[in-house]
Amino acid sequence: MTNKRLVSGAIVLLGFAVTATPTYAFKKQFISIGTGSVSGVYYPTGRAICGLVNNTRESHGIRCSVEVTSGSTFNINKVRAGELEMGIAQSDWQYHAYNGTGKESFRRAGPFKNLRAVFSVYPEPVSIVTRADSGIKIVDDLAGKRVSIGEPGSRSEAIWTVMWRAMGKTDSDLTIAARMKSLETPAALCDNKIDAFFWLAANPATLNREAAMICDVKFASVDNALIAKLVSSRSFYRWATIPGGMYRGNPEDIKTFGVGATLVTSTRTSINAVYNVVKAVFDNFEEFKKKHPTFSVLSEREMMRDGLSAPLHLGAIKFYKERGWM
Repeated sequence: MTNKRLVSGAIVLLGFAVTATPTYAFKKQFISIGTGSVSGVYYPTGRAICGLVNNTRESHGIRCSVEVTSGSTFNINKVRAGELEMGIAQSDWQYHAYNGTGKESFRRAGPFKNLRAVFSVYPEPVSIVTRADSGIKIVDDLAGKRVSIGEPGSRSEAIWTVMWRAMGKTDSDLTIAARMKSLETPAALCDNKIDAFFWLAANPATLNREAAMICDVKFASVDNALIAKLVSSRSFYRWATIPGGMYRGNPEDIKTFGVGATLVTSTRTSINAVYNVVKAVFDNFEEFKKKHPTFSVLSEREMMRDGLSAPLHLGAIKFYKERGWM
């Protein structure tokens, strides 16, 4: 009788141990995501992703941490070296790293063919902010105007040049092509020193909001047949919308384009790890969208498609197929 009780008790305890400690079934994994400075959006993006991964750790055994870095290029290079499992990078740098083009460091290292895309996070689109009395409604209306086109050497200036040339124009088609510091542009616009300023930023953007609070401004639509051809010819560009009501005096959606912040990894990161990172985000998508104002207008389908210029990682493909998105 005593032996039967001992055996029965052992079975009960064994059953409890198996059901109460599911993480024992997983080999613990650690992944790090390279982000950017704490003052930008890349850092809270990494924290939001890691937070969801860690909250669901009991189902997969993965622990996620965030690293503060200098941004896109650093993150890609560290993923390539195997010192980071994942990183957040601008979509055009994703393209150039994969193809060994663009920056000298990418050209010198050669094509990073083991680079893989996980998902796009949020767009970093062109904003053309104009005074309401300037008469500028669409990008074509900038001809003959005084426009700040971005600081010298900035991503904004580079994309301005690509866009304006795609439209068959040069800076001589402007009355003034100013290259002002971004922080100076809202006051310059409202003081009638310029008619518009052009720059690249995730929305809601502080400078856009500041300009809209100082004076009456409008956002010009960045959409015509030539820009559509540009976007379709370069995988790292994507369409975006500045939502109506986001800025004072602009109740209608504004169509624009730009690059995007993307999550990248390499083939050395396991299918299991990438799958569970993707699953943690999209299974808790509404919670993810609340983590930062920039995420509020995100679309699941756009995130698994737009601005991705390296092949998708097999772990991401596995999840997207399960969802019926591929």
